[in-house]
Parts: sequence; C-alpha cells; structure tokens
Amino acid sequence: MRPMAQMAMVMNLDKCIGCHTCSVTCKQAWTNRTGVEYVWFNNVETRPGQGYPRRYEDQDTWQGGWTLNRRGRLTLKAGGRLKKLVSIFSNPNLPSLDDYYQPWTYDYETLTDAPLQEHTPVARPKSLITGKDMKISWSANWDDDLGGSAQHGEKDVLLGEISERIRLEFEQTFMFYLPRICEHCLNPSCAASCPSGAIYKRTEDGIVLVDQDRCRGWRMCVTGCPYKKVYFNHRTGKAEKCTFCFPRVEVGLPTVCSETCVGRLRYIGLVLYDADRVLEAATTPDDTDLYEAQRRVLLDPDDPRVADACERAGIPRDWIEAARRSPVHALINTYRVALPLHPEYRTLPMVWYIPPLSPVVDAVRDTGHDAEDHRNLFAAVDALRIPVDYLARLFTAGDPAPVDTVLRKLAAMRAYMRDINLGRAPDPAIPRAVGMEEEQMYDMYRLLALAKYDERYVIPPAHAEQAHDLEESVTECSLDYEGGPGMGGSGPFGETSGGAAPVAVETYRSLRERQTSDTPAAPVDKDTRVNLLNWDGKGSPSGLFPPADADADADADADADADADGDGDGKGEGKGEGEPKP
Repeated sequence: MRPMAQMAMVMNLDKCIGCHTCSVTCKQAWTNRTGVEYVWFNNVETRPGQGYPRRYEDQDTWQGGWTLNRRGRLTLKAGGRLKKLVSIFSNPNLPSLDDYYQPWTYDYETLTDAPLQEHTPVARPKSLITGKDMKISWSANWDDDLGGSAQHGEKDVLLGEISERIRLEFEQTFMFYLPRICEHCLNPSCAASCPSGAIYKRTEDGIVLVDQDRCRGWRMCVTGCPYKKVYFNHRTGKAEKCTFCFPRVEVGLPTVCSETCVGRLRYIGLVLYDADRVLEAATTPDDTDLYEAQRRVLLDPDDPRVADACERAGIPRDWIEAARRSPVHALINTYRVALPLHPEYRTLPMVWYIPPLSPVVDAVRDTGHDAEDHRNLFAAVDALRIPVDYLARLFTAGDPAPVDTVLRKLAAMRAYMRDINLGRAPDPAIPRAVGMEEEQMYDMYRLLALAKYDERYVIPPAHAEQAHDLEESVTECSLDYEGGPGMGGSGPFGETSGGAAPVAVETYRSLRERQTSDTPAAPVDKDTRVNLLNWDGKGSPSGLFPPADADADADADADADADADGDGDGKGEGKGEGEPKP
C-alpha cells in the first residue's frame, strides 16, 4: 500500500440551474487576460449537446485519453514517444478556434461617442483575435438550454452511440446541465503526453498543474486530455489549465467556482488513495468495470491500517481527520451516489457527479401522477430508458446498473423525506428497498440538501513543512516509470529542452505580486491590478483605495504647477497679473 492524498470534487447535478455564475467568476479570476480570451477553465454545458469545444467526446477524432494495446498494456490513444517525436512540429489532432469559438467584444465607442442622430447607433461585434467585424455564430455555451432541439442535440457524440429507437424518440427526452472543470486525474494523460515534462501532479494534494517555465508549447497535452481542459495561450505560447484554485486551497478555502455557486451543488474534500492500485485500475479490461475499479482505488480513512500507512507516508494527522470528514468520500464510497465522468478514458478522474433525478421526476409529473411517490419513481426509472442509457454513457462507460441504483436511492430519499416533512411516520421499507438504513438515508439527505459551508468544504490547509515541496515539487505521471507509457524524462524535446532549470511553481505570494504588477496583460489605464482573492478580509487590499496622503500629494502637485516658472510667486509663466483667467 502506498497511500497518497487527493483533493477531489463532487457536483450534484440535480441542483445546477445553469446560471453560469461559476464560469464567470472563474473567468474573472483566472482567464481574464490577453491570449486566453476563448478559454473557460470552468464551463457549464447543456446535455444532451455538443459541449465545449464542439464534440470534445469524439476521441476517434481527437485521440484523447488512454487505451489498451493488444497485450493489455496501457498506452496513449494518440500514440507513444516515437509517434509524438515524429509529429512534434505538426500535431493534427487539435481543436481549431472554430471548435472552441472566436471570442468577441463590441464597438462600444460607437455608442458612447456617436453624435445625435435619427437612428440609434449599433455596437457591432468585433473579434478579439483579428479586431475586425464578425458574425457571432458559436460560443462556449451557444447551445445553452437547447438540449431538446434536433438541431443541436443530434450532434451529441453520446446520443449517436445509443440505439436508433432512442434517437427517434429524442423529442420526448430530457435536458440537464453539466458543469465541467479539469478532472485532476489520478492517471492524467495530459501529463504523460507532454514531451517537456511541464505538466505534473503534486504529491501533496494531487492537483495537476503546468510549469510555465518548462512548457515549450508543443500542445501534445491538448490532444492527450480527453476532456479538452488544457488550453493554449496564443500570446505566451504556453499551455494553461484549471489549477483547482490551489492558492485558495492551500489556505483552506474552496475554489472560486465552488465559493460562488448559486445552487450550492459542489462539494470539496480530501480522499486517500492507494497509488499502487492506479495501474491495475486503469488497465481493467472491460470498460464497464472501470467505475468499480476506480472506486476500489480509494482507501477507507477510518481503517486503522490506512491511518498508520498514511502517517508513515508523511500525511499529516489533520489531513487524515479531514479525509474522515470528507463529503467527497461519503458521496463516493459511503452512500455511493457519485459517479466519475467518462471512466472509459482510463484517466481515473477525480471530479465526480451525482446524476440528475429531475428528468425522471418531470416525466412522472407530466403524466399527472404523484412525482414524489417512490413507487411511481421506481417504475419511471425502469421505463424511461432514454435518460438512464444516456447517463450511463456519460458516467459509467455504458453500464446502466450503477446509474439505475443511484437514481433509485435519490428517489427513495425524496419519498422518505416527504413523509417526515409532512409530519407523517416515515416508511422504513423505502430505504431498505435501496439497501440503506433510515439513519443513513437521513444523513445523506442532510449532506445533499442541508449541508452547511464547513460540511460541503472540508479542506485542510497546507502545512508549513510542506511549503518547499509545494513550491519546488515537479512529480511525474503515475505511470511514468521505466518502460512505462509516460512521456516524462530528458531528451531532445524533453524537460531539458531550452536549458530550463527547475523553477518553483507560482506561490501564493508570487501570484499576488504578478497580479498587482504593471504588465502588458494588466489594464492599460491602471498602474496596479487588485485581486480580492488575495485579500484576507483584514484592512483594505493594496490598490483598492487611493493612499491616505493622496490628497496632500495632489495639493502639492497643484502648487508646483501653479509656480511652474520657479520664481516663488505662485504664478506660472505667460500670465500677467492683469490677464484674464482662462
């Protein structure tokens, strides 16, 4: 056993209202810069739908993730070292800007500076890439709320994999929202794809980051990531991706997307996993067994043997305690209602989802029957194969059994709690029908519906003794061993390319210094940039208000201007005593 800690997230899709608040706040915090205008570390998709970038799940085209070769060994779908070195200067498996979207702004000056005229002036959209007028035809959420339309839904990759019967009945199907960030996988294919060794997984908390000093802009990571959550900054020539807001996590704060989520659907917690089981789980032969294989990689923090192994591995005791209180561990392994996104990619993702029950409830309600009765809901889960089969393609590699089990648990919880809320005696047969006890079902309800801030986010802060490792650590892909499929190591295009020396990852302090410095990426009309994410809530952040002596400085400057001729009489040159003032 080789225990390691991993920060992970669970999202309850039944609570997502598609408001995109998480996307906007993430954009403002991380990608509100030149070169990444088209980048959304967090985006919310309408499913069924094409997603962002378009049809990113079509791995026959994009070649992302892992696959098993004829000998049953794990290999990158896009090819190993030799193939990458041959095509390193021309990688054809990349989404184009049209697959993302061409970002734009509007000609606001036409509105603000237009003279009085008969017709209202129009602010035309202008491309942020070319600066020319453009016609808006696609964006990161262009098919928002259009999951039920044939125009967009039929282009969904997963829908095309399901039977003709379901596609013919698509007009009668369902819609839900799917927020997505980087999965921070246990077996990241982006890290294994990088010839420069720039992408690494931190050993302390499992967060996957990009070392900007090592990145050479080969863009193999964009191809390697099956979720297409690695982006290319066309200004810096470097790869960028979701950082899991590590400056916040290191001090015990949740990610920006979680902090600002209107529906309170995100849960963040620490999980423990056995690194020695990663390869075994990733090489599970049958795709439909990958969900259970990944779940078995996670360790039980209440097991004394696990706790002893963690202490020997150097995991702090308060982190072990945080793993015991983790809502992520509870939802994945205790209640077993959270499922991974596309386990068939074999990256072992660590952002899991609770599938939505709402399509089933809506279908029952539309028939005029009681949508809260567990018998009606159980029957609807069996009858409505369209959402169940689709969700299975999304979360369990096509196996409907786990999805069916989760939906039944959610339906049972809904029916059980309705009796309690209406003052009726609860029926113990309802939780027993899904293999749960009454107390356990109530605890699950409390976590999903009533959990407070400190119950949804159990994030242990980083320790001072870990500071050096957090700054300097450049770990490799978990499968980058001798003879393994990883792409790390030295070579003509490897980590020594360009002579880059090991450099510290950007820390909390250096992040603040960069974000408040006068750089080309900062607003041109401001000397400094204020980032409230760096504010501890005490006093006022630097740059938010003018300095206290600003008025005195302004008066001094005015006196100096008035006495510009230097004769001490307080009058400037060119103005006599009798001359009129301008």
